[in-house]
Formats: sequence, structure tokens, C-alpha cells
Amino acid sequence: MEVIVDGVSVTIDDAPILHGVSLEVTPNRIHGLIGPNGSGKSTLLRCIYRALRPTLGAVSIGADDLWRDLSARQAAQRRAVVTQDHHVEFAFAVGEIVMMGRAPHKGVLARDNRRDAEIVERALDQVGMAWSIGRSFATLSGGERQRVLVARALAQEAPVLVLDEPTNHLDVRSQVELLELVGTLGLTTLVALHDLDYAAGFCDSITVLQEGRVVASGPSVEVLTVERIRSVFGVDAHIGTHPLTGRPHVTTAPLRSSGNRPATDPTEEGSAPCAP
Repeated sequence: MEVIVDGVSVTIDDAPILHGVSLEVTPNRIHGLIGPNGSGKSTLLRCIYRALRPTLGAVSIGADDLWRDLSARQAAQRRAVVTQDHHVEFAFAVGEIVMMGRAPHKGVLARDNRRDAEIVERALDQVGMAWSIGRSFATLSGGERQRVLVARALAQEAPVLVLDEPTNHLDVRSQVELLELVGTLGLTTLVALHDLDYAAGFCDSITVLQEGRVVASGPSVEVLTVERIRSVFGVDAHIGTHPLTGRPHVTTAPLRSSGNRPATDPTEEGSAPCAP
């Protein structure tokens, strides 16, 4: 199911945060959202998962305007979200956490049924966490918690998945495993990332935000260039092909002044897009 953001602007307490942001997320593909801190990534995602109403513009999922045409429950049936903050104050079991994903499909007083239980078990199995169904969520590692939260999103059975910096606070192995998992789900996915290498390697398309505006949006190999990375993020970059995975690969270094840059700089050749 396609996601279209059309001219979204957000102003909070008279401070403009987003300025006419537009982007499209192709069905069943992974679209990355990147930009420096304060560029508006999380604000935009909040508009897309219906936590913050845009001041101007519209967000559509499929043919429906997220705010005008859909109720909160209907919106939750269209999109699932994994946010940065997932503190759990009570000792919920993993199965109970994932069962929360069934809420948009049930009445207020409806009991969990066998079908709900099967969906929960399947979602946990899909993320490799079936063994933990009776464990306390609070006892899991950071990577395991993220997998459980993805399972909760899968239990929601929504065609669109929104993730806000899902690799934060995870070790390297957990980061890679989580992004590999997301790549196997076959959902229309919008993910905010800090790591440019992960964005290059895992995303089919990318939107770059800077100071609340879209700098570029399109296929990853066209959007991520050395010059754009230098301009937006203030670092030098080398873009090539990862020797182990064959995916686009971005490495960065502190920005060098033009006077200190070699006459023949191999990264300057990389101002062309990274190779697929």
C-alpha cells in the first residue's frame, strides 16, 4: 500500500519544524529517512503514524487521507509503528506485549481469541522470538526487545510499517539482524536512520531532510552522493560496494578543507551515485 506525503508543514509554538515536505513510499519497498539531528525526521514520522496532525498538507495511505478519511482505529489497521521510546513500566510478558498489536481489530470489551493467539505466535516466530512468549519483556536484551516490538507491529497486520531510528542503543550484531529482518517482511516500510551506510545498504529509496525541508528524494543510488553528504552532514564520504554483501557502502571521515584535499581525490570520483 502506497504512502504519500503531500506538502506537509508543521509549526509548534510558533516555531516552524517542517516546510512543505513531500515524498512517496512505494508499496512493499523500504524508504529511508535521513538527515542531521533537528532536521525534522521524527516530527514527520509522527505525522505519518497519526500522532501529530500537520499544520498544512496531507498524508495518505492508499487512497485515503490519514486524518480526514480514517478514524484512529482504521488508521491503526493501515500502519504499525515502532518508536524510539518503548519503556514498559509493568512486568508484561512478551506474549502480552505482542497481543497489544491486535487492539485495532477488536472491540473495547472483546476477549482475545484463538485466532489472536495464532497471530501472536506467528509474529513471534517470524522475528525469531517464539521462545520468549512467556518471558517478562523487561528481562530481554535491547535487540530482543526491538524484535518483540516488531512482532507486535506484525500482529497488527497493517500493510505499512513505520520505524523511528530502530537501531538506536543496539549493538552492531543486533542492528544488522534487525535491519535484515525488516528487509524480509515485504511491507511498505518507512524508516528513519542515522547511519548512512545502513541507509545505503538496506533502503530502496531515500528522502534527505535538512532544517525541515526535503533536500533530495528518490532511489538510494541517486540520492546518496559524496557532494550531498558533504553538504548536508558536513563530512567527507567514500561510496562504493561492500566487499562482503555487494550492497552500496558508505564510509565517512571528518570534513577536510579544500586546501588539505589531495589534487587527485578518489572520493571526488564518488560524487557520482553509489553503484547498486
